[in-house]
Amino acid sequence: MKKSVFLSPYFLLLIGVLSVSFSAIFVKWSAAPASVIAMYRMLLTVLLLLPIELIYFFKHTSLNVSEWIRLLLSGLFLALHFLLWMESLKLTSVASSTVILTLQPAFTMAGMLLFYHSRTNLGQMISLLIAVIGSLIIAWGDIGISGSALLGDSFSLLGAAAYATHLLLGQALVKKIPGEFYSFLVFLIAGLVLMGYNSAAGTDMSHYSLKEWGIFLLLALVSTVFGHTMLNICLKYIDATRITMSVVAEPVIASLLAILLLGEGVSLWQVIGGVVTLAGIALYFINPRKRSDMIRRNPSFNIKNLVK
Repeated sequence: MKKSVFLSPYFLLLIGVLSVSFSAIFVKWSAAPASVIAMYRMLLTVLLLLPIELIYFFKHTSLNVSEWIRLLLSGLFLALHFLLWMESLKLTSVASSTVILTLQPAFTMAGMLLFYHSRTNLGQMISLLIAVIGSLIIAWGDIGISGSALLGDSFSLLGAAAYATHLLLGQALVKKIPGEFYSFLVFLIAGLVLMGYNSAAGTDMSHYSLKEWGIFLLLALVSTVFGHTMLNICLKYIDATRITMSVVAEPVIASLLAILLLGEGVSLWQVIGGVVTLAGIALYFINPRKRSDMIRRNPSFNIKNLVK
């Protein structure tokens, strides 16, 4: 009997990518400091997941010392990613900030080659190059606009490297513990790191309007529970390079959302770049090796495995 598409890890990946694409919109709506937005995004997500994850805590705490260190580092790099990327959104446009994040696959591919000895074929490299070129076309209009925009672009680039590192650290851990429990732990670590950062910086962490709290909650529920948590679950079935490659679609989706919800304009370069970016992603996933690699990694994928 033919399996439903809803049972595929690629369907979870699609949900994850669509959900994280709303992140930039929510951050743009907020007037709170980037570090506060990132902190509450993590901590509220932890509260939302807590009732479910308490069950896992007593079943899946058999990590050794080196794995706990890897977990702590993963949470630290996730905190750095959110801090740097959200700060970039305060300084530059949604298109530019999210576009630069598409360099994540380049960092991840290099990491997979160095640490996991994952082979990369010519087709993968060409697909990545096409997608990155499309992303650079989108950002072309922002080059040289202002010093703050350039600083924002730099923050986004560093954020991309931090997120790729977070995924690489998690690739091995999700083979030992469920993806959603791994997500819960790294969100908790990232939230505590950001809380420490805000405390050290003397940032106000409590006096915010009801609107701001609503935005924090949307970031937690939509962009993190249905976004990053889904991506982390997919790490068990799809390698980190493939996941970051799919997230290359985020700037295209986020730019469309920015037009509809923020009233940001769109240029011809952004349209052309969006088409080229999506073409690169399509070529990457059309490669027949992609699905066979996934099946070889875990031939018995079943949605029930996520709730055992």
